[in-house]
Amino acid sequence: MAIFTAFVLAAFVSYAGAWYMGMYDGNFALLLFTATVVTGVYWLAERFYFLPQRLSQAQALEDEALARREELTKMGIQKTDVDTTPARERLLMQPWWLDWTAGLFPVILVVFVLRSFLFEPFKIPSGSMIPTLWVGDLILVNKFHYGVRLPVINTQVTAGEPVRRGDVMVFRYPPKPSLDYIKRVVGVPGDEVAYLNKQLTVNGQPVPKASLPDFFEEDSLSYIKQFQETFPVGASPAEMTSSKTVRLLNNAERPAFIAGTEDFPFKDQCSYSVEGVVCKVPPGHFFMMGDNRDNSLDSRYWGFVPEANIVGKAIMVWMNFSSLKRIGAID
Repeated sequence: MAIFTAFVLAAFVSYAGAWYMGMYDGNFALLLFTATVVTGVYWLAERFYFLPQRLSQAQALEDEALARREELTKMGIQKTDVDTTPARERLLMQPWWLDWTAGLFPVILVVFVLRSFLFEPFKIPSGSMIPTLWVGDLILVNKFHYGVRLPVINTQVTAGEPVRRGDVMVFRYPPKPSLDYIKRVVGVPGDEVAYLNKQLTVNGQPVPKASLPDFFEEDSLSYIKQFQETFPVGASPAEMTSSKTVRLLNNAERPAFIAGTEDFPFKDQCSYSVEGVVCKVPPGHFFMMGDNRDNSLDSRYWGFVPEANIVGKAIMVWMNFSSLKRIGAID
């Protein structure tokens, strides 16, 4: 078992190492699920086979020592130095290959349950969601808000809250589902979303847009025009009664024309022009955009997000080591 376990652990380390080195795109959900299953099998084997076996061997040692003491007593020897404690401790000690498997199972199981069904941490790698989310923000994503999904296969098993316009959502990037993206929902199934001359319109109603003080972008060391949208919240085209305010950036030097679009499912539902794009959101899909409107590869370029790609709703920034002021709820 020691050699077999060493091979299994080496396989895990090799997979993680090759992933870290960028040799291929890994799947952390699959890795964690596999680790949970493997360590769980070892934990069961330890609890119902290996531990009882060691306890039996320790009891046999005690019985042998007791028999030895009784034999010496019959011979008239009252004082004996038969101490089985060190040998018993050695017999009961877990071997290293159980320490690194069965011993880790409870911790891995807790991480698996928390990450798969409750909350998952993410780190913001780009500036596509500035000013809402900055590079380096460590965020927490609610995995059950839109319904509980099975890990790895991402199949929804319970009903949750409907996806609403204005939600900041993490999802699997449609062109490459192994990657997780984060954007804001601007269109739900049935919506007609237009982004023309940098003005957002939902179902024929222009989203009110007011100027704010310019935003200083530290990476480019420049000021960018900042605005506040009064965003129509809702989970259907008919639900547009309530609203929320959203801050966004527009770079005056970037044209409204959307260049470099890809082929994607339901592209025929979109109409592109020099002014921008108009899309009809198909059933079971969502139209996503970054708050940094001129620095975001989003649904304008690669299409709609299927409901099956949903990961969860971003709810808070729990840490940013460059600025503790970033900690707080996500609008």
